[in-house]
Amino acid sequence: MNRVCSIFSQILQLISRTGFDTAVRKHKAERHARGFSSWGQFVAMLFCQLGGANSLREICGGLAASEGKLRHLGLPQAPARSTLAYANEHRPWQLYEELFQQLLTQCRGLAVQQSAGRRKFRFKHKLISLDATVIDLCASVFDWARFRRTKGAVKLHLLLDHDGFLPCYAVITEGKQYEIGVARQLRYEPGTLLAIDRGYLDYGWFADLSQQGVYFVTRMKDNADYVVLEERELPHRKGLLRDQVICFYQQARDGQECYFRRIEFYDEEQDRVLVFLTNHLTLAAATVAEVYKQRWQIELFFKALKQNLRVKTFIGTSANALQTQVWAALIAMLLIKYLQLKASFGWSLSNLVALLRQQLFVYRDLWV
Repeated sequence: MNRVCSIFSQILQLISRTGFDTAVRKHKAERHARGFSSWGQFVAMLFCQLGGANSLREICGGLAASEGKLRHLGLPQAPARSTLAYANEHRPWQLYEELFQQLLTQCRGLAVQQSAGRRKFRFKHKLISLDATVIDLCASVFDWARFRRTKGAVKLHLLLDHDGFLPCYAVITEGKQYEIGVARQLRYEPGTLLAIDRGYLDYGWFADLSQQGVYFVTRMKDNADYVVLEERELPHRKGLLRDQVICFYQQARDGQECYFRRIEFYDEEQDRVLVFLTNHLTLAAATVAEVYKQRWQIELFFKALKQNLRVKTFIGTSANALQTQVWAALIAMLLIKYLQLKASFGWSLSNLVALLRQQLFVYRDLWV
């Protein structure tokens, strides 16, 4: 009979300790450490996410209750609440961001293997969704994140790779930050196809994307000022009403030659006409409509993140502690996605999270 360590320990083995230690030295995370290592902090924050702990007391108490099993995790003993709180407030959250990027490389390779041969679309473009979600905070407690007069908030801006539905980039800003301001700072590989909602409508940015060789699909506003250059013949596809090549007046006045497609599609389920805008002039009109429909996957990701992990209640009130907890949640999500991709059984994400929460310190082979 093969002896195995706890499920939590097996999950932690997916993290490269060499890469972790390199990141610790890079960000000088243990510059003023007094016995409590950055690895111990990471184990505690990952336990917060996978174990469903809501407070410092639950994290430290839960780890202390499993004192005999902590050495398998590389932790000599459970931390004190004050020690963990101090670490979250003062140790750089950038360590977790870099750890997220390290783990993403590992997960992305597996996702590409799993999706090979069963792609939803025939085109070879990398399909990515971009969106942001608001995380509500108490204005009196998180006074640095004031959003409105009586409300605080931060925004999580996310890029979702549709190969495995993995988060491939994230940034956390104040709640007042506009989505388009973050989008303009991002860079994409030429040939990428970006699915975005109407919150990112900026014709100047669309022109920049076209120059970079990046395609996008979005919804068009009703009051857009444009001129029709070409009416295209429609294929015999249900729901397609119009396929036009257009140019916006503002860009024409500025001397820019930017051409877009305006596609009208009747959604029978919701009994309404949807108008899509894209700079991809050769993609089938029905495919454009289907690409925008796939943007809903990022909304489902945000929903799963908030329902299954700890990003709505926080164990620290400083900006650094909040960033640390959110990045720990994204790392936990990557680990869960990795287990989903490796599993032979078709686990739903919520059922897998519930199983891990109940069996975290059970000694059972995770890969059998």
